[in-house]
Amino acid sequence: MSPRGAFLVVEGIDGCGKSTQVRRLATARDAVATFEPGATMLGSSLRALLLEDADRPVPVAEALLMAADRAQHVASVIEPALERGSDVISDRYASSTLAYQGYGRGLDLLVLGDLMALATGGLRPDLTILLDLPVGDAAARRTGSPDRMEAEHEEFFERVRQGYLDMAANDPSRWVVIDATAPLADVTAAVDEAIVERGLA
Repeated sequence: MSPRGAFLVVEGIDGCGKSTQVRRLATARDAVATFEPGATMLGSSLRALLLEDADRPVPVAEALLMAADRAQHVASVIEPALERGSDVISDRYASSTLAYQGYGRGLDLLVLGDLMALATGGLRPDLTILLDLPVGDAAARRTGSPDRMEAEHEEFFERVRQGYLDMAANDPSRWVVIDATAPLADVTAAVDEAIVERGLA
C-alpha cells in the first residue's frame, strides 16, 4: 500500500503568481496539479456561475457555490490522489473562501469555517504557501479582461489580503508567507526552502 501523498496549497490574491508555482511544483514532484474553483465537471459549471457577471450571486450564494465546488473537488480529485500516494498541489483551497467571502464580503468567519469543514470532510493541507503581494502590484500584473471577482474594487482586495495574513499569523505551523514582490527566482527558492523545512520535500 502506497504511503499517503502530501497536500500543498498555494494561496494569495489574483496576480500573485500562484499558477506559476503550482505548475512548477507539480512538475518537479510528479504531483497532481489542481485548482479551485472548476477542477471537476460539476466545478466547471459552478465556476461559470461564480465568475461570470450575468447573474451575480449574493455573498451567501457565492459561499455556498464555492463549498459545493470544494466538496466535489475533494471527493473526486484530491482525496483519491492522496490515497494512492500522489502529492497534490492546489491553486486555492478552503482558505480562499475565508479570505474572499469572509474577510472580503463580510460573512461570518465561524459559520464559513463550519461550512468549509463540511465541504472538505476535515481535510487540511500539510502546508499552505501564501504568496503575499500588495494589491496595486497584483492589479498591474493581470492581463486580459477581468472576471467578476478580479474586477472587484481595491478595498475588497485589501480586506482579502489582510485576511490571508491574519490566517497565516494564526496558524504558523501550517502556513508560510512569501514575499511575492521578489524576483521569480527568489520566490521559487523561498517556496522550495519552506517545503524542505516542513519535511515535505
